Amino acid sequence: MIGYIIRRLLLLIPTVFLALSFLFFLFFLLPGDPAELLAGGGNRTVNEGVVDRINERYGLDEPVLVQFKDYWTRTLQWDLGESFLNRRSVNEILGERAIASLRLGIWAIIIEIVVGISVGLLSAIRRYSIQDTVTTVLTAAAAAIPVFVLGFVLQQVFAVQPFKNDWPDWARLKVQGIGPDSWALGFIPTGEQWRYLVLPAFTLASVSTALATRMMRGSMLEVLGADYMRTARAKGLRERSVVLRHGLRNALIPVVTLIGIDFGTVVGSAILTETVFNWPGLGSQIASAVGARDAPVVLGLSLVVVLAYTLINFLVDLSYAWFDPRIRLGERGSR
Repeated sequence: MIGYIIRRLLLLIPTVFLALSFLFFLFFLLPGDPAELLAGGGNRTVNEGVVDRINERYGLDEPVLVQFKDYWTRTLQWDLGESFLNRRSVNEILGERAIASLRLGIWAIIIEIVVGISVGLLSAIRRYSIQDTVTTVLTAAAAAIPVFVLGFVLQQVFAVQPFKNDWPDWARLKVQGIGPDSWALGFIPTGEQWRYLVLPAFTLASVSTALATRMMRGSMLEVLGADYMRTARAKGLRERSVVLRHGLRNALIPVVTLIGIDFGTVVGSAILTETVFNWPGLGSQIASAVGARDAPVVLGLSLVVVLAYTLINFLVDLSYAWFDPRIRLGERGSR
């Protein structure tokens, strides 16, 4: 088991290095000159002296490989640089945006886990029932609807329509912003916070929850027909015990993989959701920085996204050893 952990940890280093190096060199392939944009370029003629000073300030006049070396030297010291646009430290921007994205991502994953696993499990147990049919139709629709479309629809229902004024106070949800900064333990909404959180969290979780539900249903159906399940029933165990103790644990393996990948990507892939609901997270900041060719912001925030993705995948790999004892046995056998 220790060897398994060490091998997975060693894979994190080249993964992070290659991902960020690819993004770094990709910026040199994009059209336009960041220095000219900062100097007010575009359709207007810019002062060459201003452009030269900007290039010198940010080291953009150095050869690409020199910039690449300097970038990794600073990054290894957790110096993510300075934004081209507002000259703010990327570390400071990261501190503000990462917390907001993490809060939204955690609640989206909680919705995916609770709804996806429970609904998928019940759908598999009651195969071909009305509940199973409704679940299949709803998950197919949820997976097909783009998140920005769902976000705008929810805004119409909960904010724009006149009949919203007749709804009770608890149903009047907020559709813009993150609200006052009052979160218990860093991610639990208090007071009015939940009104700002509900719609973007459900919007962000919609597609992943639908996929988790369908995967849980399919995995559980496969497990229910396995030989060891029939053996457990033949021993006289109650159906509930057979399903929860013997079936669920094995059926969760592919679902855990999906949820782990979702958690690793949801923080950085929430661009559309954060934009629709004006949620000040990493996704919306990265999108605006790409358009402005603000390389330090894009690379600095992307570093966190890549680290989150690789670390979550590492934890998912370790969870296999708990869900599937054959992995532990295989590690012992290899020694």
